[in-house]
Amino acid sequence: MTWFASPTDIESRVYARLPDTFRHARQTEWGAANKPGVAVDSFLEGPCLTPDGTLYVADIPYGRIFAVDPSHHWSLVHEYDGWPNGMKLSRDGSLTVADYKRGLLRVDPESGTIHAICTTVNSESFKGLNDLAILSDGSILFTDQGQTGMHDPTGRLYRLWPDGRLDRLVGNAASPNGVAVNPAGTHAYLALTRACQIWRLPLAPSALASKTQVFAQLPGGLSGPDGLVMDAAGRLIVCDPGHGCAWVLSPLGEPLFRVRSCAGRTLTNAVLRPDGRTLLMTESESGQILEAVLPE
Repeated sequence: MTWFASPTDIESRVYARLPDTFRHARQTEWGAANKPGVAVDSFLEGPCLTPDGTLYVADIPYGRIFAVDPSHHWSLVHEYDGWPNGMKLSRDGSLTVADYKRGLLRVDPESGTIHAICTTVNSESFKGLNDLAILSDGSILFTDQGQTGMHDPTGRLYRLWPDGRLDRLVGNAASPNGVAVNPAGTHAYLALTRACQIWRLPLAPSALASKTQVFAQLPGGLSGPDGLVMDAAGRLIVCDPGHGCAWVLSPLGEPLFRVRSCAGRTLTNAVLRPDGRTLLMTESESGQILEAVLPE
């Protein structure tokens, strides 16, 4: 039984492909845990855009950050000992990176300099950071996913304030992944990959999280929701690598559109162009960037 009408399909196209010169498939430590038995040449996530149209993406298993210019030319910005996952462009032009191995980092794309923002909590290591969102007040929401899941629902959502205060908003999530904030900045949306859910929780100056609810229940399968992005109208775009698509949900959680991958199935993350309608999405299985245009 379904409560809603079937969403309208939207087709995607290939925007850019990681060049072969950057592809050297082999077994990696990250791959052994997350893609066992598969020799991967890349796993792209964390797309974010600069005002001039440059797209930055992270390559998790090889610790690489790439820039794709408006003419679709790829360049290696930095390569380091880490597993960069979610990325956001900061106001000063640096990249704030949720690194699975090293914690929350700031990377200068010009010099490649890395600055640690938050690497432990009360002297304990994180499980493995995944994604982040930067709020208008300068605070950072970031997910600590590790290998959590239905067997171990202990994933976390943190909020780091500009003064260094660290709040744990959620500590019982089954594989917290993407995180997004509504235009008003009043609520956060959290993707739980293994639970196939999107949670909605109020944001407040205090560390107390209250009235957290299931905003959307996605269909089960091989994987659940990954990256999230919200448009100016409050529609939530949910990347779903389990079904090779991105869902567009109304502010009430109703499925409006399904953006179908034209390449592989592993559609992981997305970013909106300044027009508020054009999506650029990382398709990690094939190492490509896909593009699609949403209806108004």
